[in-house]
Amino acid sequence: MSSKDQKVAVNTFAKEVHEGLTAFPKYLSSKFFYDEVGDGLFQQIMALPEYYLTDAEDAIFKTHKTAIIHSFDADHTGFDLVELGAGDGKKTKVLLHELLSQQVDCTYHPIDISENAIMGLVGTLKKELPALAVQGQVGEYFEVLDKLQGLSDRKKVILFLGSNIGNLLHARAAQFLQRLYAVMHPEDLVFIGFDQKKHPQKVLDAYNDPTGVTAAFNKNVLTRINKELGGNFDVDAFIHWEVYDPESGTAKSYLVSTKKQTVDIDQLALQVHFEPWESIHTEISQKYDDDTVKWLAEEAGFSVTTSFADSEAYYKNYLFKKEK
Repeated sequence: MSSKDQKVAVNTFAKEVHEGLTAFPKYLSSKFFYDEVGDGLFQQIMALPEYYLTDAEDAIFKTHKTAIIHSFDADHTGFDLVELGAGDGKKTKVLLHELLSQQVDCTYHPIDISENAIMGLVGTLKKELPALAVQGQVGEYFEVLDKLQGLSDRKKVILFLGSNIGNLLHARAAQFLQRLYAVMHPEDLVFIGFDQKKHPQKVLDAYNDPTGVTAAFNKNVLTRINKELGGNFDVDAFIHWEVYDPESGTAKSYLVSTKKQTVDIDQLALQVHFEPWESIHTEISQKYDDDTVKWLAEEAGFSVTTSFADSEAYYKNYLFKKEK
């Protein structure tokens, strides 16, 4: 990342932290959980037995990899594979191996806000899959997508995995897909993961593990504020709290202040006051069913062409195409 890009990232973090902590009720974006420490914590979360999402999507890829690749490239003309929020690319490697096995003409473009994640992934792929063309990109999704769309008229298949769409409520998810639609060529496709509605306790357990890794992951946003913006949050004075509404399918994460306290953030020239048990909303994890996914796709101008599920139907990956 260039020094200019680093300054933009810091300014974005500062701006959004100020907005969130001066709002009522308070909030912070889950995208700021991620730095080198946060990336490591999320790797631990994905390995937890309670966090079924990773295993479910991995099972889909291992079971249906041949059919998935065929759905991407039925005419055998090749394509660019663009992954939003690539992270460590663990699940995607199953598809990448299959692409090479089928000798598909493909370039992989992983995109992530975390430079640490992209550098790690690109380095790993050079060792594990040296025959694969890889061009990693650091930045916000749409900024990078705009650049990629201008590179060529080649068909692109956009991956949005791990139920990252679930971090948005329905209205914002529709807006996200509409923006995605706007930067896509007519023949481009979107392959997107949606966590499905299921027993409420299973959802709660996935975001509130007994070992406290998820709590540490959520609290990392406070640690980042301390480290990068000169804050003095007492991280231990906040508890992680998870709730789930089975009617709407919305799981929400909060950091809750256990006492009356004031936090100073020097670089923002800001004092933030907390009453006992006041919360900071940090994350949404939306759950879906087929009807809701179909509605959401149509709201953005897409249609669902096919879907792939794990054996328990905990999770599904859907393929969207643009409606003419």
